[in-house]
Amino acid sequence: MSTVTEPRLIQKLDGAPWEIEGYLKVGGYEAWKKCVSDRNPGQVVEELKKSGLRGRGGAGFPTGVKWDKVLHHRIKEHYFVCNAGEHEPGTFKDRHLLKTLPHQLIEGCLIAAHTVQAKAAFIYVNHEYHEERENLKKALAQAKERGLIGKNILGRGIDLDLQVFEGHGSYVAGEETAMLESMQGRPAMPRQKPPFYPTDFGLYGKPTLVNNVETLCNIPRILYKGSSWFTQVGTEKCPGTMMFSLSGSVNRPGVYEMPMGVTIRELIERCGGGVPGGRTIKAVFPGGPAFPMVTADQLDLPMDFDSLKKAGTGLGSAGVIVVDDATCMVAKTLHFSNFFKGESCGQCPPCRMGTINLATLMQKIEQGEGTQKDMDSLLQLCGFVKGTGYCTLVTGASVLVQSSVKLFRHEYEEHIRLQRCPYQTAATGAAVH
Repeated sequence: MSTVTEPRLIQKLDGAPWEIEGYLKVGGYEAWKKCVSDRNPGQVVEELKKSGLRGRGGAGFPTGVKWDKVLHHRIKEHYFVCNAGEHEPGTFKDRHLLKTLPHQLIEGCLIAAHTVQAKAAFIYVNHEYHEERENLKKALAQAKERGLIGKNILGRGIDLDLQVFEGHGSYVAGEETAMLESMQGRPAMPRQKPPFYPTDFGLYGKPTLVNNVETLCNIPRILYKGSSWFTQVGTEKCPGTMMFSLSGSVNRPGVYEMPMGVTIRELIERCGGGVPGGRTIKAVFPGGPAFPMVTADQLDLPMDFDSLKKAGTGLGSAGVIVVDDATCMVAKTLHFSNFFKGESCGQCPPCRMGTINLATLMQKIEQGEGTQKDMDSLLQLCGFVKGTGYCTLVTGASVLVQSSVKLFRHEYEEHIRLQRCPYQTAATGAAVH
């Protein structure tokens, strides 16, 4: 695990992760105690606004603004949901936090739910995360024994419980409105936004605060140490640290906590130990396959929401995937295209048919059966379906293909010219991806 000047999220705790004593020794639940005793919701929201914390789940929306909207909504019945539905390829940071810091997440959830005056609070966890759910349940039991959760918390007359909800096993279910649908016993299909933003129309049709795991793990530290402490690292518009899931062609894949604004190069070399086997970097997905990739000449780009957006890509949930020069980009794009095809919920016709047709055309080109007309059809299809779904799945699928063709068109043309994949190995006849 990489370190920064002072640990922000990752802390060395005594004992098993779910044991409360180790967390209490580093100031655990102190922020929650202050919220229960002498800090009103308005003060909490203002401190978050001063910290500049932005959501770590993908959009980078200001956390304090979102909380404020739910707290002061004209409808007074509110709900809270922690979204731990993590299915993005190359993203596994929430799993790491669930496994190692369950009490920090619980404290963040309690503060969030109490601040927005939620009627009920839930933690939605991937159904594949068996060990993580069990750790979370053990930690909840210990917090309840200490009177930090449940009825009459710390004798202050506050009742608040957290329920762990086993999530739906699909990529789309990680989208917040699809998650809320599945929690109500309906198919995990996204709602149209606008108008159905969770802050206005969430769980049971009521205003609902939805935050992801990493965002919520920041809350106790900000309130315990203050917004000025939080802003000591990172950038002016994106303060704090980010948990980067680093995978692909690196010597040390893993989850690394680094300041916002760290360059792609530093993340790969300092944290990931560089590219194995003496290979060179061909491309990097800075925010997973749903965002445009960058090439080797862009490795000094800062990793923060604004810098990457300005460069024509995005940070997303910081699933950084490194691709080396031994990889066929057509095969790599086909791999992710098949993922999007399999994960489409089928609600939106452009997404249902678009992802199938994109993958079919990609398959044809990769197998050496493609023509120039197929290339034209591929790009035309991307233009037709981009931005047409209730969620961003079909947009991600089209952006993936557009980015790949734009940066590596020569590889596509080589597939068409040779009528085979030029990266096929003599031993396996398969392309590297």
